[in-house]
Amino acid sequence: MLKALIFDFDGLILDTETPEVLVWQSIYREHGVELPVHEWEKTIGGYGISTFDAADYLARLTQGRLDAVSSRLRYRKEADAVIHASPVLPGVKEMIHAAKAQGMKVVIGSSSPHSWVDAHTQRLGIYNLFDHIICQDDVAPGRTKPHPDIFLKALEKLQIRNTEAAVFEDSPNGVLAAKRAGIFVVWVPNPLTAKMSASGDMKVSSLAELTLRDLMERMNLKIG
Repeated sequence: MLKALIFDFDGLILDTETPEVLVWQSIYREHGVELPVHEWEKTIGGYGISTFDAADYLARLTQGRLDAVSSRLRYRKEADAVIHASPVLPGVKEMIHAAKAQGMKVVIGSSSPHSWVDAHTQRLGIYNLFDHIICQDDVAPGRTKPHPDIFLKALEKLQIRNTEAAVFEDSPNGVLAAKRAGIFVVWVPNPLTAKMSASGDMKVSSLAELTLRDLMERMNLKIG
């Protein structure tokens, strides 16, 4: 029986990732260099396999002419302006409401901090839709995705088995974390992560293309 849906936040509920990379690309190009997107991509959805820091890297490329602190502040200001004007991604609310209509729990499992996720979900008017919000603050340092800890914490909060949940993820780091937790995972790449590769149990280009019934049929479960 499917008892809960677990949603990633960045790139899945709100596309925070595309604006962030576009702003960094713009800043880099102003200084005649290119952002190494292949390194940036490794950090999406968690610590991943890279500790790449775009501000520090740009400071080295410009031989210190541009300090990391000022470029990081500019990046955050410009990216936040775009993100704050962005709506919830298509299909998210419909999936949440469909799950609740079936008595299921809905949870956020994010590698971002509560200060980020809670503020955005409140701004978007969806904070109270979630039964739990699990963030990087809720697991040990360095144990965000692709480690399974965030999803395991969600299962613990819900008091359910890994076979009784499904995860929606946009990044390879997130998909890997869900797989390591033994949870069925739907890969829903955004414009940035669509260029990457991940091996979820199923893939859709948007949650607007997937109904709860479709999901449960794919999981060989009955609805209602």
